[in-house]
Amino acid sequence: MPKHQFARNYWQKSRYGTASIKRAYGDWTTTNLKGWKEILHRLAIQPIQQFSYTSGKNATDSALIIDAMDILHQGGLNGFCLVSSDSDFTRLATRIREAGLAVYGFGEKKTPQAFIAACDKFIYVEILREEVEQPKQVEAVELPKLKPMVLKALEATAREDGWATLSALGSQLTRNHPSFDSRNYKEAKLGELMRKQPYLEMKEVTSGDAGAHVHWHVRRKPVLAAKA
Repeated sequence: MPKHQFARNYWQKSRYGTASIKRAYGDWTTTNLKGWKEILHRLAIQPIQQFSYTSGKNATDSALIIDAMDILHQGGLNGFCLVSSDSDFTRLATRIREAGLAVYGFGEKKTPQAFIAACDKFIYVEILREEVEQPKQVEAVELPKLKPMVLKALEATAREDGWATLSALGSQLTRNHPSFDSRNYKEAKLGELMRKQPYLEMKEVTSGDAGAHVHWHVRRKPVLAAKA
């Protein structure tokens, strides 16, 4: 579970929808969770008490999984958000997706790849923290090389003329790599990140009355494509 600084920033975000059920699981009788009380009250997150009956056994994980499956079968939701860096939730994420619902994962950069791949979208909490504070020292993480990811996504989304919409490219990048996020590469927006890639070119396409709607399109530069 990420620190309360990460949670504060995360729960205030609504870009992925509105949370209908907000629960935080843990043994709230322990001293290490005292710092969460204010955050839970402020963001209307319901604390679910789960005692640690046996040392070394995580009863909290089991309680969360059981409740998640109950909620899944009740219906009425479009997706789940799982905040954890624990690979034990990989099967839960997979099961939810098998039911046709979206799964958004949030965890630290130490999160195992299996759990990341089981989510539709996975966001590293470190990049959320960086939006509100300058980290003293960010733990190094080996990110996938950007160019192969982008070119593969372009190949899947480009039309016959080689152009793909920026939105389609972004969606394909996330499908191929759930943890992809432009902020991992120090850019706030996908368009800004793509614009800085020397092997790409972008163009603006307008539509609607008087060009009211603007769409960005991306393709690999023809000169570089010819040399490949």
